[in-house]
Amino acid sequence: MPSRHYPILSQIQGPADIKDLPDESLKALGNEIRNKLISTISVNGGHLGPNLGVVELTIALHRVFSTPEDQLVFDTSHQGYVHKLLTGRNHSDFDRIRKNDGLSGFLSRSESAHDAYGAGHAGTALSAALGMATARDRLGGDEHVVAVCGDAAFTCGITMEALNNVAASTKRLVIILNDNEWSIAKNVGAISKYLNELITNPLYNRLHHDVGSILQKVPGGEQLLKIGKNAEKGWKSIVVPSSIFEHYGVRYFGPIDGHDLPLLTHHLEFARDANEPVILHVVTKKGKGYGPAVQHPESFHGTSPFEIGSGKSKSVKQGPPNFQDVFGKALVRFAKKDPSIVGITGAMPSGTGLIHLYNELPDQFYDVGIAEEHAVLFAAGLSTKGIRPVVAIYSTFLQRAFDQLIHDICLQDLPVLFCMDRAGLSPNDGPTHHGLFDIAYIRSIPNATSMQPKDEDELVDMMHTSLSMDSPTFIRYPRGTGVGVKMKSRPRLLEIGKAEILQEGDDVVIWALGPMVHEALELSVRLKIEDGLSVGVVNARFSKPLDKSLLLKQARQSPLMVTMEDGVLSGGFGSAVLETLSDAHIRTPVYRIGWPDRFVDHGSDVASLREDAGLSQDSMLSGIRDKLQSPQEVFSETD
Repeated sequence: MPSRHYPILSQIQGPADIKDLPDESLKALGNEIRNKLISTISVNGGHLGPNLGVVELTIALHRVFSTPEDQLVFDTSHQGYVHKLLTGRNHSDFDRIRKNDGLSGFLSRSESAHDAYGAGHAGTALSAALGMATARDRLGGDEHVVAVCGDAAFTCGITMEALNNVAASTKRLVIILNDNEWSIAKNVGAISKYLNELITNPLYNRLHHDVGSILQKVPGGEQLLKIGKNAEKGWKSIVVPSSIFEHYGVRYFGPIDGHDLPLLTHHLEFARDANEPVILHVVTKKGKGYGPAVQHPESFHGTSPFEIGSGKSKSVKQGPPNFQDVFGKALVRFAKKDPSIVGITGAMPSGTGLIHLYNELPDQFYDVGIAEEHAVLFAAGLSTKGIRPVVAIYSTFLQRAFDQLIHDICLQDLPVLFCMDRAGLSPNDGPTHHGLFDIAYIRSIPNATSMQPKDEDELVDMMHTSLSMDSPTFIRYPRGTGVGVKMKSRPRLLEIGKAEILQEGDDVVIWALGPMVHEALELSVRLKIEDGLSVGVVNARFSKPLDKSLLLKQARQSPLMVTMEDGVLSGGFGSAVLETLSDAHIRTPVYRIGWPDRFVDHGSDVASLREDAGLSQDSMLSGIRDKLQSPQEVFSETD
């Protein structure tokens, strides 16, 4: 039975139902989708602005193409919610999006056959779609492949690498350039400026694609048109310059109003039937249909739960500051004292806290767009001239520049500071956004110093320490608020590789990193009260280099060593402890607590995901007790 609130949407069981709708029902369907998005995301949080902007585009895609036979590849897939609603996931499943046992906030091949390709990082769609189209050609298939790319994706080097290969790899590919002038923050750089020039000069498009009729009206024009297609392209570029895309061998059409369904459908049908690669430049409005999202596109790109009437966040509470703001404000103080300090972000000034630097010292701020490899190399170049770059980046996004970290930063031992926000879990966003791998991969790189603060005050100490060093440094810290400690008026220098003893203990010694320090202190209290054990707790501070002298001393005296980290166990902090003890021929049992060797799904909060992974406090306590009862097993872990 149709829902009273969504009479049309509630009847959509799959894409075939969209094709059967009369044209006059499509506008009402779009309104229902927008209402559904606003209603659900106001409760769950999520990517509202990008999805409100692609309602008509997604409806048109499913009117023209037939998934799952045809493949739609969404870049980043921030804008994939509408696609989910139209492919059989518009009932109770959607109501639990980004929650435990609910839909992912991104596309996922394991979730639906209609999700041709999973993604959570930008710039992947065109390469993946080109691979699919090339495979189709090799296998003799006739399905269509469509890459739906935001304009910010074209600031990613990988997208331009794919564009360079399109014409040489396939004769049939549809590329949608969804241009709303935003990624998360306002787009920057030459590509953004170029696309804006195309949008603001509709005469370009009309002249470029009407050149045939123009030539027919000039002496000798008809004869020129008879020469052939290649000559036609050449004459077009004389009459009016070609778009940059046509220089890559891709036929360009646009700009097209991305909210005009009949116009979109017409152009998509043309692109579907074309016998050459085609790019449709579609102009959309981020947040369309909801005033607060239009007025504040950066805030509503990815939003926490909010009040629909006002657009104000439901989660605004008085309490400790966010780590990102502590970082951002501290960097401003350091940069005011030292003009050589600059901040670099990859399209995330607010998310990383660098917005504070931009607001107060804009000449010491750089936003390079979604271009993490460039951000790291750019920082490397700056540092060779005596500039002190601070690259603020989410842990999961720094993975994209791993080669640059090795080849350009650490090999040359350049003094660049990397401040990695979202280290640990980003619970609602899931496996593409969890920052669980940085401890392990940074450990493997020579010349790197890696650290994690137990609280926001220690974060500032670590920044101060790092900016005094002449080598690469990495500081990781979690998403969300600090613990509420009192901040010192002046930061202090930390001794590199020196851990902090928080309490002594004879029966068990726990070495913990970052937020796990407070978990360790709580575990020590329970072990004392419930088991009568004397438990030592050490704030490790550094995962590289380790405080080996303290570690070896305690391991020789303690019946059990426990390590705790908010990262993967494989190759992580616990592995470093095991290696150190093994090299010293110490056989003290070690119980490692961390994330197991599997991708962690999305969920409502960190606590529920820890529970699922056996990392609740009760589970950790049980593991320590079991280990104390069977100490002959030297090496063990939580999974």
